Amino acid sequence: MNRNFQIILFIILFIANSKSWSQSQIDSTKIVKVLSFNILHGKTMKGDFNLDVIAKVIIDADPDFVALQEVDYKTNRAKKYDLVTELGWRAEMAPIYARAMYYDDGEYGEGVLSKHTFLQTRNVPLPYLQDDEPRAALEITTVLPSKDTISFIGTHLDHLDLDTNKIMQAKEINKVFSKNKYPTILAGDLNAEPNSNTMNILESLWTASYNKNNPEFTFSSEDPTQKIDYVLFYPKHRWKVLKREVICDTIASDHCAYMVTLLLLDE
Repeated sequence: MNRNFQIILFIILFIANSKSWSQSQIDSTKIVKVLSFNILHGKTMKGDFNLDVIAKVIIDADPDFVALQEVDYKTNRAKKYDLVTELGWRAEMAPIYARAMYYDDGEYGEGVLSKHTFLQTRNVPLPYLQDDEPRAALEITTVLPSKDTISFIGTHLDHLDLDTNKIMQAKEINKVFSKNKYPTILAGDLNAEPNSNTMNILESLWTASYNKNNPEFTFSSEDPTQKIDYVLFYPKHRWKVLKREVICDTIASDHCAYMVTLLLLDE
């Protein structure tokens, strides 16, 4: 065996062993899979309310936490479904709903599904201009199998082209949740593209999980051309991105679901 071949073989074995070692050091109890999914108030792209189609996206993704946007609670248009409870039952996850506004003889707002029970929850109203749609941020605090306590927030920012509401809402999110005691994840339909004023404000506090050089488009599900669904985290030194995935089901919703797998790092 010549010396050059010995050197190459040594390098290959070293890299393989290093990779195996690093993977073996990951504590699976600290891995968190997060899904953000705008469910179009429960109506599929076929125009029906086949909640099994929506639930299948969640079940197949197998996340630990789901941030649901455009969630109806017993509205007439959604056939009086309590959507987050229905989806939680199908996915075998704990559901919680937060009202942003009253609508159509029911309510409209945010939902969160969780594999883990809740230590505490809160619904944070977000600012908006008079006559525009109210928005909210729904936070849960929970304990992972690793015994670490974290917080998870689902939100849906204003959809108007004029970004006045979005900017106010982004500033309020930073103001409120920068005081969090525990490592925190923020997920949702932010109705803002990378490098927009809204995202620049949020990313002054939060770290984005997406690839800045190649953002994964999430809207529309049929022909994704925009990145508007996100997973962000805080503080930066407590989280590491392991994987990200855009899940486009052209029937379940007009949005793709966006899933990010994170590793909670030690202090």
